[in-house]
Amino acid sequence: MAETFNKQPLLINNKLTKETNMNMKKIGLTALAGSLVAMTSAVAGELAVSGGAKLSYTSKGGNENAPASGTGFGMQENISFTGSGELDNGLTVSLLHVMHSDAAGSSTSSITVDMGSAGTLRFMEATSNIGIKAIDDVMPTAEEEVSNGLSIAAGDSATGVAQGGTTYEAHMGATGFDYTYSMDMGKIVVGYSPKNTSARVDDGGVSGDGANKDSGQSVHVVLDSLVEGLTVYAGTGSNGSNDNDTAAAVYAAGPITVGYQWTDRDVEAANSGSAADSERTQASIAFAVNENLSISYGMIETDIEGQPKDEELSGFSVGYSMGGMTVKAHSHKGEDMGGAAANEAKHTEISVSFAF
Repeated sequence: MAETFNKQPLLINNKLTKETNMNMKKIGLTALAGSLVAMTSAVAGELAVSGGAKLSYTSKGGNENAPASGTGFGMQENISFTGSGELDNGLTVSLLHVMHSDAAGSSTSSITVDMGSAGTLRFMEATSNIGIKAIDDVMPTAEEEVSNGLSIAAGDSATGVAQGGTTYEAHMGATGFDYTYSMDMGKIVVGYSPKNTSARVDDGGVSGDGANKDSGQSVHVVLDSLVEGLTVYAGTGSNGSNDNDTAAAVYAAGPITVGYQWTDRDVEAANSGSAADSERTQASIAFAVNENLSISYGMIETDIEGQPKDEELSGFSVGYSMGGMTVKAHSHKGEDMGGAAANEAKHTEISVSFAF
């Protein structure tokens, strides 16, 4: 997911997240010869700890092809550890580690080397933001992406394609690098993930073959200084099984932010997880009612090669902030899921989040 590309309150991009930097004691490291090298000595310093909790009520359903229909309460917590320090050669190294309380008990980590005018190198593990994946959906929203919670299982429809807007990011694996070079007009990001494993890789381990996929690589640009209020995105990525291209524009004028995005996916191998080429277009509008309240509406239309219908997703979101507590809600609907007529899905959620 979030780097916020419009400056209105509560209008967020879920794929990009803010990282909080805290001062640490100076780290005693001796070598960084052009790229990040192994850190073998123990480093003492202060880490900043933050966290949050979310309580939600969810209703999910649709027709007979929608799995896991029903309602229920849920809760999720996270704890974040952040810190940074300056090396003897003037470079800055920062650490982010986030522990999640989801069913998988997952955690995400990143180490970032800020090389000043030479750019930033970041190593990430168990994350969804490597390379082009960070811009798979940049539409303005008051809460979640329109595709959130909408899905059908492969084989539930005549297409055999698991859909719901969640399969259009270029799969870059769970572990990898990206390099960011900033310019006056924006930034360019190059991403790389070896052999596309979907699991985290511990120290001394290897990434595996990632279900026979090749290494993932991508490049994308973010231009935010061409016109006041306008941010343009464009990128391309490939992992040997499919090629993804995307382009988007988001424009903010006063309390209103609008966005449009196009994504194309070309399937090259049977193990890509998708049975057909597809093309997705999406649009969104968000309105900041005041400093605390925002509302948004978005829609996604996907043309799946060889299918009789276009998949159509739509949804409303609202968010209200009260200092350290935020109340959010969304109602999302999917029609002709997977390109099959009458495949429907619905997802409604109300949540209360606390930040510490």
